[in-house]
Amino acid sequence: MTELGARLASLREEKKLTQKKLANLLNMSGGTISNYENGVHSPDPSTLCRLADFYGVTTDFLLGRTNYRYPPDILREYVTTDYTIQDMVNILLSFDHTSRNAVIKYVNYLNQELRTEGEK
Repeated sequence: MTELGARLASLREEKKLTQKKLANLLNMSGGTISNYENGVHSPDPSTLCRLADFYGVTTDFLLGRTNYRYPPDILREYVTTDYTIQDMVNILLSFDHTSRNAVIKYVNYLNQELRTEGEK
């Protein structure tokens, strides 16, 4: 199985779809989906884009060029009334290495606290 095939299979399984159901949704044959997932054939560029759009990921993610799976337009989404995801990334990248590590440590602390609180 190729990296593309493995990612396609994993994304399909995340959506709890069979190959046949996915094929029906995309107007393809089940054999085509199977061939893509098993690395027998690769989708053409147009189909690769359709698959990326269907799964809400980038083509670079499907091809294994990055592990960042979200399309760039998500960076424009607001996480607060004043800040987009892009703003937050830019702020984080403007920090020196030590400050970045401190922010990440604090975020992990908050995340653990929220999980602990949710278990109560």
